[in-house]
Amino acid sequence: LFYCIQIISRCQQLHVRLCTAFCVSLPYPASRKQDKIEIPWGELMKRSSLLGSTLVHRTFTLVFLLAVTLSMSAQWMNQDSEEEGGIPAYNAGPPPKGTKLPAIVTKADLWGPDAQYPYQTHAYELAAKIPTILHQQPCYCYCQRIGHNSLHSCFENTHGARCSTCLKELYYSYQQSKKGKTASQIRAGIIRGEYKTIDLQTAATIN
Repeated sequence: LFYCIQIISRCQQLHVRLCTAFCVSLPYPASRKQDKIEIPWGELMKRSSLLGSTLVHRTFTLVFLLAVTLSMSAQWMNQDSEEEGGIPAYNAGPPPKGTKLPAIVTKADLWGPDAQYPYQTHAYELAAKIPTILHQQPCYCYCQRIGHNSLHSCFENTHGARCSTCLKELYYSYQQSKKGKTASQIRAGIIRGEYKTIDLQTAATIN
């Protein structure tokens, strides 16, 4: 607000200077180059007031747009902070009977950077074994922003091969399922952050 008042004050000073310069720079008639044109004081004040009103209006418009922009930016930042502070998207139960989940990408479809390490391709082999469990797990890389609705979504494409969070959650989910844990129990462990203990360098040996 302080800076806005300063801007308006300076604009008012500027419009007086512009009016003075405008009046001084008026062209002389060709036949009377040595005589100055006298403008009535009322006309001068009218032009000054009009110019001043225009500058003040534009200043208030700019200040308003700046305030709206800052407000929207703060809102988006708060929304992102709240989103990352909560539990990401997941499905509370298995898919409805008769519903077929999207296919997991096969190992043969991974190449280049997506198949650089054994733990990347092996993760997709294990994901194909526990699709229903993955369907019920949240993914803490917050990929719901790109339309994912569970950890399963990450392995429907090559996203999972490029994300350490997705890979660790996948190996954790598989390990726990082999121990007889239910999908909800596995989800509780992921929410507690237990998947972070997975070492990807040795994960390719998990079967």
